[in-house]
Amino acid sequence: MYPKVEQRLFPRIRIKEPILYQIRGSHDFGHIQTDDISVGGVGFTSDRFIPPSTTVNLEINVASRTLRPIGKVTRSMPSSHTDRFKTGVSFVEFESDEKKYLSEYITMRRHHD
Repeated sequence: MYPKVEQRLFPRIRIKEPILYQIRGSHDFGHIQTDDISVGGVGFTSDRFIPPSTTVNLEINVASRTLRPIGKVTRSMPSSHTDRFKTGVSFVEFESDEKKYLSEYITMRRHHD
């Protein structure tokens, strides 16, 4: 067997921070916590299925700052033994200063964990 190779483009860290999401074109908001994050996207577990390709507005609290990227759902799969869904969102619009802040935060956390 070969060792599993990380195929992600960006380093990802496990982080439990509040996140607010809104499905684009809807008045529905969801409040959840992140499972993990990278400069390319965020993962979370939700009690609702969000179809892949759905565009979502996000507000993610990272340390002392609120980031507001726009993302597109890349996966939404049932979480084993629960009625929840593991959801992955890829960032499609992200202010450059917010992205830089997140990148520096991830680098700092990876070197201290």
